[in-house]
Formats: sequence, C-alpha cells, structure tokens
Amino acid sequence: MTTLKISTTMMADAIKNRHSVRAYTSQSIEEDKVAALNRLIDEINRESGLHIQLVTDDVQAFDSRLARYGRFSGVSNYVCMVGEASSQVHPLIGYYGERIVLDAQALGLNTCWVVLTYSKRKTRCMVDDGERLHAVIAIGYGATQGHGHKMRTPQQICKHISEMPEWFRRGVDYALLAPTAINQQKFHFALNADGKVQASTDWGYYAKIDLGIAMLHFQIGAGTEFPGWAD
Repeated sequence: MTTLKISTTMMADAIKNRHSVRAYTSQSIEEDKVAALNRLIDEINRESGLHIQLVTDDVQAFDSRLARYGRFSGVSNYVCMVGEASSQVHPLIGYYGERIVLDAQALGLNTCWVVLTYSKRKTRCMVDDGERLHAVIAIGYGATQGHGHKMRTPQQICKHISEMPEWFRRGVDYALLAPTAINQQKFHFALNADGKVQASTDWGYYAKIDLGIAMLHFQIGAGTEFPGWAD
C-alpha cells in the first residue's frame, strides 16, 4: 500500500465530522471545488494505477429502483471508483476513495459510499478493457449532515490493545470511525515484531474495500509516528 502525503490535522477533523449522507439538495458543486477534487483524483490515479473519475450534474445513475431502495435522493454528482477487474484492488479502492471522501468533507461537501444501490449501466464514466466499476461515492450538498454509526470496541479489532503504544491506540480509534458496509467493521490491526502495522480482515460483504478505508483512518490517527504497513 502506497501513501499520499496527508495533512493530518485537516483529515482528522474530517474523520470526526463526516457521516454518510443519502439525500442531497439541488445545489451545484462550485467550480473551484470540482477543480480541487479533480486535481486530487489525478494525483491518486498517477500514484495508484486506478482510473477514478468525478461525474457532475448527472441524475441517471441514481434514477433507479435500486437507488430508491437504498433511500438515495437528489444525487447528481458521484465519483466512479474504476480499477483493474479484480477484487485484489479492493483495498486500494477503499484507501484512495476514502481520501477523496475526507477531502470532500474538508471542502464542505457530503458523501456516501455506494456499492450496489445505483445503476452501473447508467453511470457516465469510462471503463477500459480489463477494468471494472467497483463502487461509486455520492457527493454533493446533503439535505442533512448524517449521523454516527454503531462501532465495535478497540478490543474487538485489536488483541492486547492495552499493551500498544499511544500512536497505535489512536490509529485504532480512528479506524473505528471508518464507514463500512452494513457497519460490519470486520478489520483487524496488529503491531508486528519488525515495528510495522499488519492490517487484515475477516470475510464480509465488500470487506476488503472496508479494510482500505479503515487503513487510511488508522494512518491518519497514528500521525507522524506511523511506521508503515507490513507487506
């Protein structure tokens, strides 16, 4: 897992304030914010090898029975998380997609990860040969700011948490704030003998995307003392 340079303070605030939002107003995203998001996406694509795209002013992807079942309304902007047609890229999808989510929060925008309850056929993005649209992220101005979700305890995702250094415990606390499919939080973290952090996940619904999201949160929580991920 590679890592983008991160403004820890800004991202930490975004993690604490951000909640999933499914209902959006008709307010358009300002041009300067669209430009900022596209600059970030270009940087991420160069570093990760993903093919992420921001789509604005398009209601078709969420004009479906699936979207209504998922209680989405007013969605006209979304980020297409496109990458290699393999589940092996799911941690990258989660890690880099969440970076976009947190930057959007810092820009005053709301977001929601979406895996199934939208129309893939109607999405307005480019998927090259050998690629797949793995997920989208709804983005815009929310009708509300959302609300918190139920969390597991630190002891449930990390053995011997009381024996870990403070930076590691902060990482776990931030990881628990990560959004996951049906709030499953199947991820785990451990401190290896070589000083690197080992991230893993149990089987679950899109759990490897969730793992990537949680890894970014952990890294931000650990701050400058973060030693890197184990291979």
